[in-house]
Amino acid sequence: MKKISAAALFTCILLASCTPKASTAGPVGPAVSTAEQIAQGKTIFENSCARCHKLPDPTSHTSVQWVGIMNSMAPKAKLTDEQHQWVYDYIVSVKK
Repeated sequence: MKKISAAALFTCILLASCTPKASTAGPVGPAVSTAEQIAQGKTIFENSCARCHKLPDPTSHTSVQWVGIMNSMAPKAKLTDEQHQWVYDYIVSVKK
C-alpha cells in the first residue's frame, strides 16, 4: 500500500511539474498607466523593439492581438511587468 501511495504521489508531482505555468503577467485590461508612463512606454517601444526588427504600426493590430504579441515579445526584450504594461498602454493609446 505504501508503494502505491508513493507512486501516486510521485506521479502527481511529475505531472504538476510538467504542465505549463499560467501567465499572470501582461496587460489584460484598459490603460492603467499615467501619461508619463505611457510616454516612457513609447520610448521603450521605439528603443527596445527596434533593436531586433522594424517597428510595427500600432494601428495594424487590435488591442486583443497586441496582448498576444506583447506576451510573446516582452520576454525577448527583457521588459519588466511594468514596462510591458506601459508599452501596451502606449500602443493602445495610439489607436484613439
